[in-house]
Parts: sequence; C-alpha cells; structure tokens
Amino acid sequence: MVDEAQRGVTGLGWLETLRARLYGRLLLLLAVGLVFMTLAGLDILSAWIGGLAYAAIVLLAAIVPETTDSASGVVAGTSEGELAFADAVRHFADALPDPAIVLDARSVIAHLNAEAARHFPGVVVGSPIAFTMRFPQLLSAIEAARLGPAQTIELHQTVPTETWYKATIAPLLPGASGKDGILVITLQSLTEAKRLESLRTDFIANASHELRTPLTSLVGFIDTLLGPAANDKAARERFLGLMRGQASRMSKLIEDLLSLSRIEMRQHVRPTAPVDLGPLLREVAEGLQTQAAETQTRLEVALPEQPVTVSGDRDELYEVFENLIENAIKYGADGDTVDIALTGETGRNGYEALVSIVDHGVGVAAEHVPRLTERFYRVDAESSRKKKGTGLGLAIVKHIVTRHHGLLSIRSQPGQGTRVDVLLRK
Repeated sequence: MVDEAQRGVTGLGWLETLRARLYGRLLLLLAVGLVFMTLAGLDILSAWIGGLAYAAIVLLAAIVPETTDSASGVVAGTSEGELAFADAVRHFADALPDPAIVLDARSVIAHLNAEAARHFPGVVVGSPIAFTMRFPQLLSAIEAARLGPAQTIELHQTVPTETWYKATIAPLLPGASGKDGILVITLQSLTEAKRLESLRTDFIANASHELRTPLTSLVGFIDTLLGPAANDKAARERFLGLMRGQASRMSKLIEDLLSLSRIEMRQHVRPTAPVDLGPLLREVAEGLQTQAAETQTRLEVALPEQPVTVSGDRDELYEVFENLIENAIKYGADGDTVDIALTGETGRNGYEALVSIVDHGVGVAAEHVPRLTERFYRVDAESSRKKKGTGLGLAIVKHIVTRHHGLLSIRSQPGQGTRVDVLLRK
C-alpha cells in the first residue's frame, strides 16, 4: 500500500497515465461508440466522419485529466491504493483549521479546503499556483521546498484589505521532496496579531506623548519656583495653580487609561445585572449640572413613564453616559441645550433601549466621525487639551457598549451639532 501511494506521489509514466484515463472512461467511450455506430447504420452520419469524431473523443479522453484527479496525481480508474491515498489527501486538507492548499508535482492547485476558499476566493482548483497567488516569495519558497526542507515565509497583501499570513510549504510525505513531490501549503492568519501590535505601539507612543506634556510643564514650574520666583508670592500662587491643573490632567489621563485597561480585560464577558436606565440618566445629568452651568448649557432630560431596563453593569453605563453628556457640554454651543432622551421603541430588532444625546454645537466634519472612537484621536487637539480632554472618552464608551453587546452610532454635520445614539439589549 505504501509503495502504491508513493508511486501515486511521484506520478505515472506517460503511456500508463493515458491507459489509466481511458480505462477510467471505458463505459463512456463504449456508449459514445455505440451512438456513432447507430448513426452510421441509419445513414445519418457517414462512417469516416463518425470514425474521425470518435477518434478525437478518445484522444481528448486520454489527454484531458478528470476534475476529480487527486492531489497525488492519481486518476480515476487506477488502483485502490492510489484512490485511497487521493481521498486521504483531500480529507487531510479539509481537517485542517487553517487555510490549506495542495499542489501537485507541476505546482497546479489540486485541492483547497473550505478555509482557503473563504480567505482566497480567487484561487481555483486546476490552475497553476503562480496564476492565482502572485507572491514572488511564495513561488521561490515552493521551489525551495521541492529541493530541500519545509519553508516558512510571511505574506502581506493590501488588496482588497490589508492582511498578513504565515505560510508553511512542506512535502506531504517524509522523503517526498523533489521535483515530483506533492506539497501542502498551510496559511496561518497574522492579521489580528499585526493589528494588535500596531495598536499597542501607537497606544504606547500616544500615552507617552500625552503624559510628557504635563510632566514637562510641571518640571518647568518647579524650576521657576526654586529659582526666579522663589520669593515672589504672587508668582508662586499663580504657578501653583497651573501646577495643580497639570497634575489634575495627568490624574485624569491615568484614570482613563486604567479604566480602559479594566474594560478590555473583561471585554468578552457580558454583564447581566438589571439596570433601570431612567434613574441612571437622571443621576448622571444632576451630577453634571455644575459643569453645564459654567457654560450656560441646559440639560433637557426626556424619560418615558414606564421603566426601561437592560442587562448591564451600572457603573460602566454611568461612565458611558457621563462621558457622552460631558462631551456634549464641552463641545456643544455655549448657552444652548443638550437633549437627553430615553425610549424603549428602538426600531431595531434585538435592542430594547435607545438613549440619544444631542448637542447643537459646531458639529464635526464627515471625515472625522468614523475616527472619533479611536484612542487619543482629536478633531482639534489644542482645543481638546484646553477643555481638559484626554482623547480616551469615546474609546472607553465604545468598549463598554461593545461589552454590553450594544451599538454606538455617531452622526454629526458642521454647524448642526452632534447626535450620539446608544442601543442596548435586555
């Protein structure tokens, strides 16, 4: 059995291959021959034309491989051992959790599993690998794997979306490397790992930058107090006030970073405690009345008569609505209103609560809206810092809403304010 399988891997001789294909299609050829004989007997078709047509069909049957030819190069009608090996190759590839592509001795794609078809929809069985996966390093690795040990490379493509894969190219059987060997390409997706690595790098760089600014200011104030302003009472009081503001900004930034870290640690666990949103929104609004009064902003809260209860973590939902209402106060038009509305009529299947927060401020241009929930992203960095924004508020909101299996929607237009909708489930 092993010898037969190995013979299938190395390929049949030319004449033996033709004979095997004709034998596998014997019944079909006999049926076609009978049809031609019948037509000739009825004088519908001349004998010599029928003979030429039949000869052409036989030739095509011998030359053209069947679509069910296996990765091992075995055709239908050959020995049971070869057919069993062909089936084993297909079942082996289909059992792999990662995308897998099987190449025959000519580097033609003989089989691909469901994951490979999903990740690479342009890859077609029966076509050369060079025609459908145009990675020069992959083709070089395939040639190297035929002559030596298994190869591992990294593939990066940018169209239609940016993706990374670790590709391993190896002979199917030990000792089967060489020009006639069957190769299996397995591809492990690195896209998510690369994305997280990029996010982590950007996060560290942004956090370092955000902390460096107030720290530099504090050091400068301290040097001034120890030097020229050491005996200047008015200057000392002024600088101490500035130092307190910078320290508060650092404290807020660290608090937001820790909050974001705690949420991410529990991201996969949905909270299930019942939370009545009406009293919660009223409590958040009352807590922000002082801040609203400083900008002469009125908080208008519209709540239904019936309780609207969802499953969630009350403290985290408090943080969501506190961040959203605080943003509306900071960036909405001074002296105008911030409208806060709760309803159980969401118009969306699966969501039983809708909280809308609308300000009537300057609004945000359309190109900025999709990025508002990114960490440290600011439309106007200088204005945000003056208003003591850390650039993490909406990122925290997004993570909490996601943990609650909810939906966050932000709509804004310049000069028409901003509307934020939070959809939650029971």
